[in-house]
Amino acid sequence: MTEMEIYTDLSPAMAIPPGETLRDEIRERGITQTELAARMGRPAKVISQIMNGKKSITAETAIQLESELDGISAMFWLRLEARYRLALAREEASATA
Repeated sequence: MTEMEIYTDLSPAMAIPPGETLRDEIRERGITQTELAARMGRPAKVISQIMNGKKSITAETAIQLESELDGISAMFWLRLEARYRLALAREEASATA
């Protein structure tokens, strides 16, 4: 098994929504969910749903987050989202197996 195969086989013990990372980041920056939503021109409910893992981070949302949270790329948010959704799918698959 190559190093890359080992790395790609690693998966978290549980699915962690990217919204948790977003929550930590805005807290560090002193921004509220409501303020972030306003800056992004999005309803506060959408940001809340993202933070709770009920709504996915789309490419458009990732670009908006990149714009509002300097230093964190859109690709970072999309990768977090993809890993989270994959972990959920694996959990569901193993529960039904």
